[in-house]
Amino acid sequence: MEKESIAVGLDIGTTKIVAMIGKKNEYGKLEILGVGKSKSLGVARGVVNNITQTIQSIQQAVHEAEVNSGYVIKDVVVGIAGQHIRSIQHSDYISRNNPEEVISENDIDLLVNQVHKLAMLPGEEIIHVLPQEFKIDGQAEIKEPIGMYGGRLESSFHVVVGQASSIRNVGRCIKSSGLDLSGLTLEPLASADAVLSQEEKEAGVALIDIGGGTTDLAIFKDGIIRHTAVIPFGGNVITEDIKEGCSIIEKQAELLKVKFGSAWPGENKDNEIVSIPGLRGREPKEISLKNLSKIIHARVVEIIEQVFTEIKQYGHEDPRKKLIAGIVLTGGGAQLQHIKQLVEYITGMDTRIGYPNEHLAGNSDEEISSPLYATAVGLVMNSIRNNTQSAIPFNQVEVEKVVAPAPIQVQREVVVENNYEEEIVQEVPRKIESEKSVSTEGRMKKSFFDKYIDKIKEFLDNAE
Repeated sequence: MEKESIAVGLDIGTTKIVAMIGKKNEYGKLEILGVGKSKSLGVARGVVNNITQTIQSIQQAVHEAEVNSGYVIKDVVVGIAGQHIRSIQHSDYISRNNPEEVISENDIDLLVNQVHKLAMLPGEEIIHVLPQEFKIDGQAEIKEPIGMYGGRLESSFHVVVGQASSIRNVGRCIKSSGLDLSGLTLEPLASADAVLSQEEKEAGVALIDIGGGTTDLAIFKDGIIRHTAVIPFGGNVITEDIKEGCSIIEKQAELLKVKFGSAWPGENKDNEIVSIPGLRGREPKEISLKNLSKIIHARVVEIIEQVFTEIKQYGHEDPRKKLIAGIVLTGGGAQLQHIKQLVEYITGMDTRIGYPNEHLAGNSDEEISSPLYATAVGLVMNSIRNNTQSAIPFNQVEVEKVVAPAPIQVQREVVVENNYEEEIVQEVPRKIESEKSVSTEGRMKKSFFDKYIDKIKEFLDNAE
C-alpha cells in the first residue's frame, strides 16, 4: 500500500508565522491535520532581520502544529516575499540537434536551465523561471510543446528574482530550527494556488495579497502567470498610522483596526465613539470612528494605487490583456471592512474577497478558511505537488528511536534557543528520518529547482 503524502507549509510573515500540516483526502481536497501559529518577531516587510527571534518563532509554530496534529515535521516548503523581490520578462531559445525526434521534457529543462544562467545584478539570484507561451520553428502560441516536432524551441519567461542574502537567511532559520527545506515558493504564487480558480486564471485576474509587512500582486491571463510584484506596505503601516494619529499604543491601534476599522469613512456617523483605557490610571481616551476610518482610508488608498500602477504596467487596458475576472483580495488585510468597495471604486474593476476554502475538505475549521491563511494553504498544496513525506506520526517516531540508534552529530544540531524540552527529544527522530530518506530522494529525478535547493543547503553547511 502506497504511503499517503503528508505535506507541510511554513509561511514566514511579518506579523505571524504559520506552520500547516495537511494531506489530500480521497476526494482530492486538502485535509488540514494541524496548524501552529506564533507572533513573528524577527521579520520586517517580509525579510528576516533577526535570526534568533525568527528561529524561536518558527520553533513555536512548528511545535504547536506538531502537538495539534500528532505528527513530527521533517521538512517544509517555505514562502518567500519581501521588497527585494522583482520580476522580469525574458525570451530564450535552443536549437535541437535532431528535429526528427519529438520534443521531450529534457528539451524544456535545457531551455529553463539556460535562463537560470542569466546574468543578474550583484547579490541577486533567480527564484522562479516560469515559461509562458512556446514557439516551435516560428509557430507561436503553443502552450504544451512536448510531443511536437521542431528544430528551434523558443519561449518567453516570467523570471522572479530576489536578494540572495535574504533567501539564505530564510534557509539558515529553517536549518537552525531542526528542519529541512524542501522548496521555496513566491508567496503571491502560493496564495494564488489557494484562492483562484482555473477559470479566473484563464479569463485574466489580479490577485492582491495584503499582508502585515508587504502587499503582493500576481496577475494571470490565459492560465499563465504574467506579472508579479511586491509592494513594501501592508497592514502594519495602517496600524502605525492609527497609533500616531490617535496617540495610543500599538496593541490598542491593532485592536481598533481589527474591531472597528473601515476603509470607507462615509459609513461611520459623527457621533460613533469608542473609549480606549488610559495608561497606568490615566483618563480613558475617546476616539471618533469617523476619524479612525479617515486614517485607514488614506493609507489603504495609497497601497491600492501603488498596486493599480503595477496592473497598468502589465497593460490591462489592452483588449488582449484585459482582466475579465477583475481583482481578488486575500491576506489578513482583506478582512478590513469595506475594502472591497474601495478597491472597486479606485480601479473600476470587479472585486471579490478570496477564501482558500475551495480546495479545503468540507470538515475544515472555519478559521483556516480565512484569507489570513491563504498563503499557508497554498504552500501545503505546493508541498503535496512535490510528493514529499514531510511529517511522520509520533508513534512511528517511537519505533524508529528503538530501531535506529541516534547518530552522535544529531545532538550538535539541537538549537540552544529552544525552550521546549519535548521538542529536543523530537529533534533526534527528525534527523534520523531525513538521513533515511536521502536514498529515496536520490532515486527521484532532480529538477533544476531541487538542485537550487541543494545549492542553498550546501552554502549553509559551508557557512557553519
